[in-house]
Amino acid sequence: MTEIIAADIGGTNARFARATLTPQGVPTLGQVRKYKVADYPSLQACWAAFADDEAEPLPRSASIAFATAIGRDVIKLTNSSWVIRPDRLDEELGLDRMRLVNDFEAVAYAVAKLPTGNLELLFGPDVPFPNRGSVTVLGPGTGLGVALISFENGVAHVIATEGGHMDFAPLDAMESRIVDYLRDKFLRVSTERIVSGPGLNNLYKAMATISHARVELMEDAELWQSALDGSNRFARDALDRFCLSYGSVAGDLALAHGPGCVVLAGGLTQRMKSVLLKSGFHDRFKAKGRFQNLMAQTAVRLAVHDEIGLYGAAAAFLPAQARTGKEN
Repeated sequence: MTEIIAADIGGTNARFARATLTPQGVPTLGQVRKYKVADYPSLQACWAAFADDEAEPLPRSASIAFATAIGRDVIKLTNSSWVIRPDRLDEELGLDRMRLVNDFEAVAYAVAKLPTGNLELLFGPDVPFPNRGSVTVLGPGTGLGVALISFENGVAHVIATEGGHMDFAPLDAMESRIVDYLRDKFLRVSTERIVSGPGLNNLYKAMATISHARVELMEDAELWQSALDGSNRFARDALDRFCLSYGSVAGDLALAHGPGCVVLAGGLTQRMKSVLLKSGFHDRFKAKGRFQNLMAQTAVRLAVHDEIGLYGAAAAFLPAQARTGKEN
């Protein structure tokens, strides 16, 4: 068994846990500790607070997921003053080996290692999870996370993507009008302008403007709550439209990757599960013309895990790929 520190670093919260890995790379998380990013001047300071809270010295290996693009000389987190320089990070954190991944890349590693019971069937046939071919992983959050898992004889190869930045393709008159409205605000309308946490508010405002409806303006969190609990009828209408678009985008990505299986992930999708099941998501997912039969035979699953980002960060620590910070 290998012991490491798994970390999931977002713009608002930083989560840490010890993790043990089997020889097959399947993680088990220890106690999860969460810290407000705004309470600490740097990742090093937050890491030191975590070390102080742990009874035993920390392992000198770590896998860290960041809610931003990886591979640059300097990593700057959205909504945070933290600046991370990967080439110095091993020394700053006292690490011998580390792995840095994008947060949704970590989610894909989690999907590759989660037990079957954590991959709940939502739509399509209840067929075994593939051990060869492609699995599309996506989920709305601050943006739209998209990753690809390519299985080869049961071995998972995770590919990080920026699929959430594809152009959004309207499929009916209302969506065309919504895109026209959003082009006035953003010029280019990517999929995550609609299929994301903030995307619901974009839909809500666009649909209100198009229908000349007077609606109460709300922050994203309040709007989501009122849409999910049905207390605001217009917000619920926007959520119904959101589900249609989510299905369209998921189907497009599956076709682009090769439809082996699709896994929806993230806390927002878990919250909206009951709405999603009754929505037009699957009809839109399947509505791919000549490929409709193929899409109908593609399983759509939901990844269920309370700490999928941490679990995925741990699962991403592949000994053959984890190196010192200067080599990462």
